[in-house]
Amino acid sequence: MTQKPAILAIDQGTTSSRAILFSDKLEILDVQQKELVLHCPHKGWVEQNPLDILQDTLAVCRSALSSDISSVHDVVAIGITNQRETTIIWDRKTGEPVYNAIVWQDRRAAFLCEQLKLTGHEPMVSARTGLLLDPYFSAGKIAWILENVDGVRGRAERGELAFGTVDCYLLWHFTGGRVHASDVTNAARTLLYNIVEQKWDEDLLALFDVPRSMLPEVLDNVAAFGFSDREFFGREIPIGGMAGDQQAALIGQGCFKPGMVKSTYGTGCFSLMNIGGGFKLSRNRLLTTPAYRINGNITYAVEGAIFVAGAAMQWLRDGLGLFDDAQVSADMAMSVPDNNDVYFVPAFTGLGAPYWRPDARGMISGLTRETTRAHIVRAALEAQAYQTCDLMAAMEDDGGYEIASMRVDGGLVRNVFMCQFLADMLGRPVEVPALKEATALGVAILAGISAGLFSGLDDAGARGAARIEKIYNPQMDEAARARLYAGWVSAVERAF
Repeated sequence: MTQKPAILAIDQGTTSSRAILFSDKLEILDVQQKELVLHCPHKGWVEQNPLDILQDTLAVCRSALSSDISSVHDVVAIGITNQRETTIIWDRKTGEPVYNAIVWQDRRAAFLCEQLKLTGHEPMVSARTGLLLDPYFSAGKIAWILENVDGVRGRAERGELAFGTVDCYLLWHFTGGRVHASDVTNAARTLLYNIVEQKWDEDLLALFDVPRSMLPEVLDNVAAFGFSDREFFGREIPIGGMAGDQQAALIGQGCFKPGMVKSTYGTGCFSLMNIGGGFKLSRNRLLTTPAYRINGNITYAVEGAIFVAGAAMQWLRDGLGLFDDAQVSADMAMSVPDNNDVYFVPAFTGLGAPYWRPDARGMISGLTRETTRAHIVRAALEAQAYQTCDLMAAMEDDGGYEIASMRVDGGLVRNVFMCQFLADMLGRPVEVPALKEATALGVAILAGISAGLFSGLDDAGARGAARIEKIYNPQMDEAARARLYAGWVSAVERAF
């Protein structure tokens, strides 16, 4: 029997590692997932064990490749998408990490970034990277490891160590240490990569005192990244696509034209607008970032980053025990007629765009004797819409396009209350795709292009990759919208 072609998409996220098998028609054949543990050794620190990341990823891939479905499909390419900015440094000979992975949510480099701001470096950094000086990005994390882990600085300067984001770390191990490479969307999140000239920037390396020898080669999102080592999956499989998770979701949502916007509600929330092939520096403290680069042709996006979205619901479940299953949160929110003036500012790791206040802290305000669990849960869900509203006007101004609708994905879009409230607060339709795994789908498209299954992005889109399943239309009047948003703005001011 002739086997049908398939693509293995690896989606290594903040809270789990997943392997998803796609058919050549971009239908999901199988999903394997394993939760990943976060470690918080000090206030504001967030870490993961790199070996857990690797072993969990290998485990879910092997499970997918050994399933009954895979027996009638031939995996012709692997794509990797990943949590961005998370920083790993390892030994080039042994592959052993010198320290835990420092996760994108970690704030330990806040003092370094603040000092660089005070000495006037941010305008130069932003003009070259499209980013702001914030501990969110990789450079401050690299600098911390170099200065605080015994012996690491010397080993790095002798060329013994390699740095990479999670995509790069997995690729290095999957290829048996033969390939040390990343893609442009991940390199662009380090504060060390010049996205205008599209190369590692010597001035930025000097600013953060990072040896050039640690850095990977930077490739297009569709490229010959190498072959998986035979020991892992029993045969060599080409790795043909890589992208950071948010850019992968932009591709998976079919946002190939300037002005199209997607917003992903996972652990955090990240909204990206395609702005075409020209670099534009944000006037509103948003980020400019590569959306994708294929055949050497780059497309840029403007991005708003919200650090806590689904993580707030996880905290209400696991930290406060307000419910056992996140799926009941929509029913709880709709069990009360309104928020009773309760606002939840989920600044657990500071506030991202457009505030960029690492010193902000989470807060629930407006509590009275009438406040119930349902009001707090509702406030946490409403916060996702308020945070998105913070981004939209700035995004339209930066991108130069009016946002007609928003395409959404991520775990929270299963919550009907959140989606309807989002449409109400935005005053625009919210479109939910038929295939919710937009991040994995995006990197499957990239890998499929590399394998010749699709001629390009438009071809993949024409095959129904971005088909819309449900549209939430706004139902709230402008006066109610303005009153609710004013309450949010007041709550955020208290969180500073």
